[in-house]
Amino acid sequence: MPEPDPTPESAPPVAPKSTRKPRRDYTPQLRATLRFVFWAALFAAAGYWAWHQPFMAKPRAIAALSAAPAPESLPMPVDGVRASRVADTYGAPRGSDRQHEGVDIFAPRGTPVRSTTDGLVVGVREGGLGGKQVWVMGPGRQRHYYAHLDGFADLLEVGDLVRPGDALGVVGDTGNARGTPPHLHYGVYASDGAFDPLPLLRAHGADNGDAAR
Repeated sequence: MPEPDPTPESAPPVAPKSTRKPRRDYTPQLRATLRFVFWAALFAAAGYWAWHQPFMAKPRAIAALSAAPAPESLPMPVDGVRASRVADTYGAPRGSDRQHEGVDIFAPRGTPVRSTTDGLVVGVREGGLGGKQVWVMGPGRQRHYYAHLDGFADLLEVGDLVRPGDALGVVGDTGNARGTPPHLHYGVYASDGAFDPLPLLRAHGADNGDAAR
């Protein structure tokens, strides 16, 4: 005679299913992060090394000039001239459509003209109103303009780094100054245009007893 089926009360207990999630493997993400950190450190080290090499001298100079504050005084750019003897002609009419954007510093032809600041030579050219002229980018990215030169300093060229007192050229009367007494037209340009440089020249002269260079 067959055995009767067991009743539910006699069935073996069933173990409950586990609700725990499997542990996530973070190894791939960790490896990717370590690779990123390694390559970032390598590129940073290479950039630091390159930035301090001689071939990066000009970019370093441009960065330093851009970050430096604009000067509060300027030495006289023409040898043998006192700032107190320079007439303030900034803003004076020049023709019918323009004004004088600088000062005229008179001196004998051939008198040395020197940079007033640390800077990068960004222009050495001849032509136009300024004749033979040199442009220097100085601290605060101000541009210093030396015009009507009779000649340039030996080997001077765009891209040269200059210090205060370095020769740029000599006084003359080139450009629209032809036939006038030899002089340097000196102008300074900030981001919003030209401004009168004579107060800065006089401030330097006052600090140094108005001694001529």
